[in-house]
Amino acid sequence: MTFPPLLPILLNLAAAVLLLGFLYRQQKHHATFTVRVFTALGLGVLLGAALQGIYGAASPVVKATGEYLDIVGTGYVKLLQMIVMPLIMVSIVSAILKLRNASSLGKISALTIGTLMITTLIAAAIGILMAKLFGLTAVGLTSSAAEVARGAYLQGKLADTQALSLPNMILAFLPANPFLDMTGARKTSTIAVVIFSVFIGIAAHGIADKKPELFVSFDHFVKVAHAIVMRIVTLVLRLTPYGVFALMAQVVATSSYADILNLIGFVVASYCAMLLMFGVHLGIVAGTGLNPLRFARKIVPVLTFAFTSRSSAGAIPMNVQTQTQRLGTPEGIANFAASFGATIGQNGCAGIYPAMLAVMIAPTVGIDPFTAAFLLPLLAIVMIGSVGVAGVGGGATFAALIVLSSMNLPVALAGLLISIEPLIDMGRTALNVSGSITAGTVTSRVMGETDMAVFDGDAELESDAQPA
Repeated sequence: MTFPPLLPILLNLAAAVLLLGFLYRQQKHHATFTVRVFTALGLGVLLGAALQGIYGAASPVVKATGEYLDIVGTGYVKLLQMIVMPLIMVSIVSAILKLRNASSLGKISALTIGTLMITTLIAAAIGILMAKLFGLTAVGLTSSAAEVARGAYLQGKLADTQALSLPNMILAFLPANPFLDMTGARKTSTIAVVIFSVFIGIAAHGIADKKPELFVSFDHFVKVAHAIVMRIVTLVLRLTPYGVFALMAQVVATSSYADILNLIGFVVASYCAMLLMFGVHLGIVAGTGLNPLRFARKIVPVLTFAFTSRSSAGAIPMNVQTQTQRLGTPEGIANFAASFGATIGQNGCAGIYPAMLAVMIAPTVGIDPFTAAFLLPLLAIVMIGSVGVAGVGGGATFAALIVLSSMNLPVALAGLLISIEPLIDMGRTALNVSGSITAGTVTSRVMGETDMAVFDGDAELESDAQPA
């Protein structure tokens, strides 16, 4: 077994430490959160490009350097994942305790889920349109060893995917063991914790009149727990620029530019579809009477994190803070939108991606993908299949398996895109988070609960504004 030379790794890490020091200096000089995140993004790109330019993407030196950068990048994502379940639980219970009637809860759920599902349907239609405009097809693509292996993996997963049905997916949301779901053990754990938290909140409401002294004690406990969890969120989110820097450096250093150029059509088409769908989000926000440009400017930091981390679930804490502290959305609605948006109706992973794949792969089995007989079932399957997509890296693969197997298309051909998967997944995740924020903003606006003073203001996130 050979080990990479130690000196280059030490020099690389020294350069990374210097750049992290620069980001810390920005924080000490009270640079805004947005400025620090974009600075981290740029520095990460520069470091990653330098590492690849000097050593090569497959170099053992780059791999070893990445393992140390992983401590900062993946470590940050793990800290975010650590607080997701406690944040969801205390925030939703706290929000329900403040509701005057239970009908509000039903309206919030219906508006949030409805917006997510409709935008996913629109995203799928846009994905199909881009595939048509760019003339995308899997016919004639060659497979490398890695792509063949990925195709075999997908084929092996097909049996599990075909066993799924809409009733089974709905049943999977129910928390048979809420303590297991608090560990995030299942793909649907996030929604299961939401449902369990709703039951706790409703049950607490039920004892408010019968046992007011117990209700007061429980309400006080929830307020204390909520304050502590939000303080943890604030502390963790301060690490965002450092995490973005490390994550971006790794992505750029290990990306294969030759593979990207080989499939550049799919990459460009995917990002065109994502940008167009982001425009749809802004149009929906504008339709509620809010300033879409102000909305876009305020959500840029959380989209940047989602882009680099490739984790919709990991972005939940920052998603919630952005909605509440920058967009004026009440905490209960923000948590519903962020939580449901991490597993239901992901516009990028469950909308655009599987729709484009289906259109690309259909010609390989002699099917014309641009007929009503193909497109109408495809759109319906995409929308239904978007329920329960995991909010971490790999959720798009799960969605693609559902759609391709339901349309009787060869799932193994999806492995042809393995080389560019991380690059496209970054944009997809950012779009997923944008969709969940849009759902929360629309729901809040329709319910008449948006704090316009906050939306029209220029407040930074609490994690940036408060002293340590």
